[in-house]
Amino acid sequence: MGHIAPIAVAERTAAKMMDMAPSDFRRLVQSGSLPSPVRISGLERWRVSDLESVLNGNAMNEDEFTW
Repeated sequence: MGHIAPIAVAERTAAKMMDMAPSDFRRLVQSGSLPSPVRISGLERWRVSDLESVLNGNAMNEDEFTW
């Protein structure tokens, strides 16, 4: 079986994907510069597509990041 690309990741992985410390990632999420996580059965996960969208210069619209 081939590699399966993740569609949602934990905070540490999301921070690593963006080459920053988890504390910096958390601060940017809290300030609204990065999307909030979605909750899945009590787990917080970030959609990879949401993070990519921000990095591609698409404006943050908080309505797009709520579940």
